[in-house]
Amino acid sequence: MQSVLIVEDSQVVMKILRHTAKRLLDFELVFAVSRVEALTQLKARDDWLAAIVDLNLPDAPHGELVDDVLALGIPTIVLTGSVDDKKRDALSRRGIVDYVLKEGRYSYQYAVNLVNRLHRNQGIKVLVAEDSLVTRKFIVEMLSRHLFQVVEARDGQEALEAILADPDIKLLLTDYNMPNRDGFELIHELRHRHEKEDLVIIGLSSAGDKYLSAKFIKNGANDFLYKPFSHEEFSCRILQAIESMERLETLRQMAYTDVMTGIGNRRYLIENARTLLKQARAANTPLALAILDIDHFKHINDDHGHDVGDEVLVYFAQTLAKSLGRFFVARTGGEEFCVVMPGLTAEQAAQILNALREQIAHEFVDSAVGDISFTFSGGVVQVPAESIEDMMRDADQVLYRGKAAGRNQVLTA
Repeated sequence: MQSVLIVEDSQVVMKILRHTAKRLLDFELVFAVSRVEALTQLKARDDWLAAIVDLNLPDAPHGELVDDVLALGIPTIVLTGSVDDKKRDALSRRGIVDYVLKEGRYSYQYAVNLVNRLHRNQGIKVLVAEDSLVTRKFIVEMLSRHLFQVVEARDGQEALEAILADPDIKLLLTDYNMPNRDGFELIHELRHRHEKEDLVIIGLSSAGDKYLSAKFIKNGANDFLYKPFSHEEFSCRILQAIESMERLETLRQMAYTDVMTGIGNRRYLIENARTLLKQARAANTPLALAILDIDHFKHINDDHGHDVGDEVLVYFAQTLAKSLGRFFVARTGGEEFCVVMPGLTAEQAAQILNALREQIAHEFVDSAVGDISFTFSGGVVQVPAESIEDMMRDADQVLYRGKAAGRNQVLTA
C-alpha cells in the first residue's frame, strides 16, 4: 500500500485533515507537525504516493519542506494561508501539483481528493501531439506532475498511428499547426473511430484566429486551450476533462451492468455480441452462443424466499464470470443467462458448459437458510445466423428441449 504524508502545524487544521483523510483515502497515512518530524518519516520509507505540505512551518518558514519533498520526486500539494500572482508563479516553478488555500473544510477536502486523483491518474495514458519540442516537453512535464502516463508525438500522423496502436490512450492534447497532418485532420480521422466519451481531445494553438476554439470543438474536440497557458489553467482543464470522462464511464457501466449480480446485462451482451458476430462472419471463424437457465428456480423462491433466490443468482453469475471470464457472460432476465463464445463451435462450447454444469451440481450455495444446491440447463447454437437475436431465440428453443428432456443438461442444435 502506498503512503501519503500530511504535514501541518496547526492543531485545528490538522484535526480536520486527519478526519478528512481517514474518511476519503485508502492509503497508509503519515502525519507530521514540523519539518524535522516530516524528514524523519520521509527517510523511514520509500513508498510515497503524494504529500500534502503546509508552506509555512515554524522550522521551515519559507517552504523549505516543500523543496525537500519535491527533491525526493514525491508529488506535492501545498497548503497556504494566502496567495498572490508572485507566490502562485513561484510555487508553479517549484514543480508542485497544486496549491490549496486554507479557507475552510471544503478546501481541505479538495486537497485530500487530489491525492485520490493522483492515484487514478497513474492508470491513465495521455498522448501529446505537438511539433515544438520545447512546448511538448513543457506539457509533458506538467502531466507528469499529475502522474499521468505520457506518450509523445511530433506530428498528426505520428499521433494517429500511436492511438490506433494503443487503445489505452484516453486523452489527446493536439496542436493545430503540425506537419504531415494538422490538428483538425487528426481529430476528423479519430472521430470516425472514437466517440467523445472514449477518447477525450483537447485542442491547443497559439494562432491568433479568435474562432479557432469553436472550429476545434465543432470538429470533435472536447475542449480547447490557447497557448501560452498557466500551469493552473492547464491542470484545471485537464482534470475537468478526465473527471467528465470518468463520470460518463460510470454511467455507461451502470447502463451495461446487471444491478443484482454485477455482471453484464442484456444490453451489454447484445451490443458486444453484434460486433463479435460481424467479426466471425468476416473472418469465417466459429462463434457459439448459449442460453443457460437455473432449473426449478421458482421452487427455490417458493421454498426458501426471494432473498435466497437472489443469493443463488449471484452465486451462479459469479461462477460463470470466474469460469468463463474469457467469454462474454450476461444475465438476460430472471434466472436466464447468456454466454457468447467466439472461436468455438457449438459442440466445443457445450463441452465446456457441461463440465461447468457437473461442477455446479456438486457444489452448494452458503445461503441465509443453509446450504442450497441447484442445477442448470443450457442450449447452444453457432453461426451462421442472421443476427444475435436470432441466435438467442434458437438457443432458447434448444434450452427448452433440454428442460423437457429432464433438465440438468446442455444440448446443441
